[in-house]
Amino acid sequence: MGVVIRTADRGDRELVAGLLDSAFQDDPVSGWIFPEEENRRTTHPRLMAAFVDIVLAEGRVDVTDDGAACALWLPVPSYGGDEADEEGFAQLREALDPGNERIEQIGTLTAEVHPAGRAHEYLWMIGVAPGRQGEGLGTALIGSVLERCDREGVPAYLEASSERSRGLYERLGFELVERPLELPGGPQMWPMWREPRASR
Repeated sequence: MGVVIRTADRGDRELVAGLLDSAFQDDPVSGWIFPEEENRRTTHPRLMAAFVDIVLAEGRVDVTDDGAACALWLPVPSYGGDEADEEGFAQLREALDPGNERIEQIGTLTAEVHPAGRAHEYLWMIGVAPGRQGEGLGTALIGSVLERCDREGVPAYLEASSERSRGLYERLGFELVERPLELPGGPQMWPMWREPRASR
Protein backbone atom coordinates (compact mmCIF):
# COMPACT_ATOMS: atom_id res chain seq x y z
CA MET A 1 0.00 0.00 0.00
CA GLY A 2 1.43 3.37 -1.06
CA VAL A 3 1.70 6.49 1.05
CA VAL A 4 -1.02 9.01 0.17
CA ILE A 5 0.31 12.59 0.14
CA ARG A 6 -1.68 15.80 -0.11
CA THR A 7 -0.86 19.50 -0.06
CA ALA A 8 -1.70 21.09 3.27
CA ASP A 9 -3.67 24.32 3.60
CA ARG A 10 -4.37 26.80 6.41
CA GLY A 11 -6.78 24.33 7.99
CA ASP A 12 -3.83 21.97 8.59
CA ARG A 13 -1.73 24.56 10.43
CA GLU A 14 -2.18 23.15 13.94
CA LEU A 15 -1.74 19.55 12.76
CA VAL A 16 1.52 20.32 10.95
CA ALA A 17 2.91 22.57 13.71
CA GLY A 18 2.15 19.92 16.35
CA LEU A 19 3.73 17.23 14.20
CA LEU A 20 6.93 19.25 13.74
CA ASP A 21 7.03 20.06 17.45
CA SER A 22 6.84 16.41 18.48
CA ALA A 23 9.28 15.30 15.77
CA PHE A 24 11.92 17.93 16.65
CA GLN A 25 11.62 18.30 20.45
CA ASP A 26 14.63 16.02 20.93
CA ASP A 27 16.48 17.01 17.75
CA PRO A 28 20.09 18.15 18.36
CA VAL A 29 19.54 21.52 16.66
CA SER A 30 16.31 22.23 18.56
CA GLY A 31 18.16 21.34 21.75
CA TRP A 32 20.88 23.83 20.84
CA ILE A 33 18.38 26.63 20.09
CA PHE A 34 16.49 25.91 23.32
CA PRO A 35 19.01 24.37 25.76
CA GLU A 36 16.70 24.71 28.75
CA GLU A 37 14.11 21.95 28.56
CA GLU A 38 11.25 23.90 30.10
CA ASN A 39 11.73 26.77 27.67
CA ARG A 40 11.94 24.30 24.78
CA ARG A 41 8.64 22.67 25.78
CA THR A 42 6.85 26.03 25.78
CA THR A 43 8.58 28.05 23.02
CA HIS A 44 9.53 25.36 20.47
CA PRO A 45 5.86 24.73 19.48
CA ARG A 46 5.43 28.43 18.70
CA LEU A 47 8.60 28.47 16.59
CA MET A 48 7.35 25.49 14.59
CA ALA A 49 3.99 27.22 14.07
CA ALA A 50 5.80 30.33 12.81
CA PHE A 51 7.76 28.18 10.33
CA VAL A 52 4.52 26.61 9.11
CA ASP A 53 3.01 30.07 8.58
CA ILE A 54 6.01 31.16 6.50
CA VAL A 55 5.93 28.10 4.27
CA LEU A 56 2.15 28.11 3.84
CA ALA A 57 2.52 31.69 2.58
CA GLU A 58 5.63 31.30 0.43
CA GLY A 59 6.04 27.61 -0.40
CA ARG A 60 4.31 24.30 -0.03
CA VAL A 61 3.56 21.93 2.84
CA ASP A 62 3.02 18.28 1.98
CA VAL A 63 1.42 15.98 4.54
CA THR A 64 0.63 12.29 4.53
CA ASP A 65 -3.07 11.62 4.47
CA ASP A 66 -2.95 10.04 7.94
CA GLY A 67 -1.25 13.14 9.38
CA ALA A 68 1.83 11.23 10.52
CA ALA A 69 4.45 13.10 8.47
CA CYS A 70 4.95 16.44 6.74
CA ALA A 71 7.50 18.25 4.61
CA LEU A 72 7.98 22.01 4.22
CA TRP A 73 9.35 23.13 0.83
CA LEU A 74 10.34 26.60 -0.33
CA PRO A 75 11.15 27.46 -3.95
CA VAL A 76 14.38 29.49 -4.04
CA PRO A 77 15.00 31.71 -7.08
CA SER A 78 18.34 31.82 -8.87
CA TYR A 79 19.44 34.96 -7.02
CA GLY A 80 19.10 33.06 -3.71
CA GLY A 81 17.92 34.42 -0.38
CA ASP A 82 18.39 37.95 0.83
CA GLU A 83 18.57 40.01 3.97
CA ALA A 84 14.81 39.65 4.34
CA ASP A 85 15.29 35.98 5.28
CA GLU A 86 17.68 36.90 8.08
CA GLU A 87 15.44 39.78 9.16
CA GLY A 88 12.64 37.24 9.43
CA PHE A 89 14.61 35.29 12.03
CA ALA A 90 15.29 38.52 13.94
CA GLN A 91 11.54 39.17 13.97
CA LEU A 92 10.88 35.59 15.13
CA ARG A 93 13.32 36.04 18.00
CA GLU A 94 11.65 39.30 19.02
CA ALA A 95 8.17 37.75 18.89
CA LEU A 96 8.91 34.38 20.49
CA ASP A 97 11.88 34.60 22.83
CA PRO A 98 13.63 38.01 22.77
CA GLY A 99 16.50 36.93 25.02
CA ASN A 100 17.37 33.91 22.87
CA GLU A 101 19.92 35.02 20.28
CA ARG A 102 20.18 31.49 18.88
CA ILE A 103 16.80 31.82 17.12
CA GLU A 104 18.31 34.62 15.06
CA GLN A 105 21.73 32.99 14.86
CA ILE A 106 20.44 29.79 13.24
CA GLY A 107 18.91 31.87 10.44
CA THR A 108 22.15 33.78 9.87
CA LEU A 109 24.35 30.66 9.91
CA THR A 110 22.17 28.65 7.53
CA ALA A 111 21.83 31.64 5.18
CA GLU A 112 25.63 31.88 4.98
CA VAL A 113 26.01 28.32 3.67
CA HIS A 114 22.88 28.24 1.48
CA PRO A 115 23.95 27.94 -2.19
CA ALA A 116 23.02 30.83 -4.48
CA GLY A 117 23.04 31.28 -8.23
CA ARG A 118 20.64 28.49 -9.25
CA ALA A 119 16.93 28.14 -8.66
CA HIS A 120 16.17 25.11 -6.49
CA GLU A 121 13.69 23.48 -4.13
CA TYR A 122 14.63 23.91 -0.47
CA LEU A 123 13.45 21.24 1.94
CA TRP A 124 13.26 23.46 5.01
CA MET A 125 11.95 20.79 7.38
CA ILE A 126 10.53 17.30 7.33
CA GLY A 127 8.92 15.73 10.37
CA VAL A 128 7.59 12.26 11.13
CA ALA A 129 5.62 11.45 14.27
CA PRO A 130 7.98 9.78 16.77
CA GLY A 131 5.95 6.55 16.82
CA ARG A 132 5.94 6.30 13.03
CA GLN A 133 9.60 6.84 12.19
CA GLY A 134 11.32 4.17 10.13
CA GLU A 135 8.22 3.33 8.07
CA GLY A 136 9.37 5.10 4.90
CA LEU A 137 7.03 8.09 5.28
CA GLY A 138 9.83 10.64 5.02
CA THR A 139 11.26 8.93 1.96
CA ALA A 140 7.84 8.96 0.30
CA LEU A 141 7.33 12.66 1.07
CA ILE A 142 10.72 13.67 -0.29
CA GLY A 143 10.53 11.29 -3.23
CA SER A 144 7.36 12.82 -4.61
CA VAL A 145 9.05 16.25 -4.89
CA LEU A 146 12.35 14.82 -6.16
CA GLU A 147 10.49 13.10 -8.99
CA ARG A 148 9.15 16.49 -10.05
CA CYS A 149 12.62 18.04 -9.67
CA ASP A 150 14.01 15.36 -11.97
CA ARG A 151 11.28 15.92 -14.58
CA GLU A 152 11.80 19.68 -14.52
CA GLY A 153 15.59 19.66 -14.16
CA VAL A 154 15.55 21.44 -10.81
CA PRO A 155 18.11 20.80 -8.03
CA ALA A 156 17.15 20.41 -4.36
CA TYR A 157 18.83 21.53 -1.15
CA LEU A 158 18.48 20.91 2.60
CA GLU A 159 20.37 20.95 5.88
CA ALA A 160 20.44 17.64 7.72
CA SER A 161 20.27 18.08 11.49
CA SER A 162 21.38 14.57 12.52
CA GLU A 163 23.60 11.73 11.31
CA ARG A 164 20.52 9.55 10.84
CA SER A 165 18.77 12.02 8.55
CA ARG A 166 22.00 12.67 6.67
CA GLY A 167 22.16 8.96 5.78
CA LEU A 168 18.59 9.04 4.46
CA TYR A 169 19.31 12.06 2.28
CA GLU A 170 22.49 10.50 0.90
CA ARG A 171 20.46 7.47 -0.20
CA LEU A 172 18.14 9.87 -2.05
CA GLY A 173 21.02 11.42 -3.97
CA PHE A 174 21.95 14.43 -1.81
CA GLU A 175 25.64 15.20 -1.35
CA LEU A 176 27.42 17.29 1.27
CA VAL A 177 28.06 20.88 0.18
CA GLU A 178 31.67 21.64 1.15
CA ARG A 179 31.80 20.91 4.90
CA PRO A 180 29.42 20.57 7.86
CA LEU A 181 28.07 23.69 9.51
CA GLU A 182 29.34 23.90 13.09
CA LEU A 183 26.85 25.55 15.44
CA PRO A 184 28.80 27.50 18.11
CA GLY A 185 29.10 25.27 21.14
CA GLY A 186 26.59 22.87 19.61
CA PRO A 187 25.97 20.13 17.06
CA GLN A 188 26.77 19.98 13.37
CA MET A 189 24.39 20.47 10.48
CA TRP A 190 25.06 19.08 7.02
CA PRO A 191 24.20 21.33 4.04
CA MET A 192 23.31 18.95 1.20
CA TRP A 193 22.61 19.48 -2.51
CA ARG A 194 21.03 17.18 -5.07
CA GLU A 195 21.41 17.59 -8.80
CA PRO A 196 18.35 16.49 -10.81
CA ARG A 197 18.64 13.03 -12.27
CA ALA A 198 18.00 12.34 -15.96
CA SER A 199 14.53 10.97 -16.61
CA ARG A 200 14.48 7.32 -17.48
